[in-house]
Amino acid sequence: MSDSAPLPIVTHNHCTGESEAKRQQILDGARTIFAAHGFEGASMSAIARESGVSKGTLYNYFTNKADLFAAFVEYNCQKKLPVALAPMKANQPVQETLTAIARAMVHLITQPESLMLYRIIVSEAPHFPHLATSFWQHGPRMGIEALSLWIEEQVKKGTLTVEDPEFAAEQFFTLCQTRIAHRKRFNMPFENEDTEKEKVIHAAVKMFLATYGNSRTI
Repeated sequence: MSDSAPLPIVTHNHCTGESEAKRQQILDGARTIFAAHGFEGASMSAIARESGVSKGTLYNYFTNKADLFAAFVEYNCQKKLPVALAPMKANQPVQETLTAIARAMVHLITQPESLMLYRIIVSEAPHFPHLATSFWQHGPRMGIEALSLWIEEQVKKGTLTVEDPEFAAEQFFTLCQTRIAHRKRFNMPFENEDTEKEKVIHAAVKMFLATYGNSRTI
């Protein structure tokens, strides 16, 4: 079986009596190998060695490398994205909520693991488009859907005026990626990072409310 063959992703390939601890052990090993070698450069043999399991055990949990990478992406998104979107449930004023979301998103997208995933997806997408699809479905799409639902609620309350909540959500997340995210993704040096992050956060909220806020936005 070729490690790099573009096989279909199976995101729920759980063997009978699967040990979640063993599965997590494999995902931890995969993180190290993917970070060091990317997707195509990683091998199932290397992941098995790093995880401390046999290759046979590895294939009992994951059908192929694409399946394993998709599970790795899904795990990271499920662990980190809800934390970043939690401010939506706090029932705070719109500006405070958006500021908290922006701060959480800027923190999330500049974490080393997030940067690593982004670089792998961008580099491998032309050859393995299903990897990009998996990342989009479990990460950005879920964030956009959650924020667009929150925006719809604010429209009903009269605190925002938005014709296309989904588009507005995409705009907000894009504003959160200004300056810092791109430079970090390119591994460029960056001075005064904390100060610049705060600038990005508050500017994103200010620009969003300048377009969609109204007199009831507090």
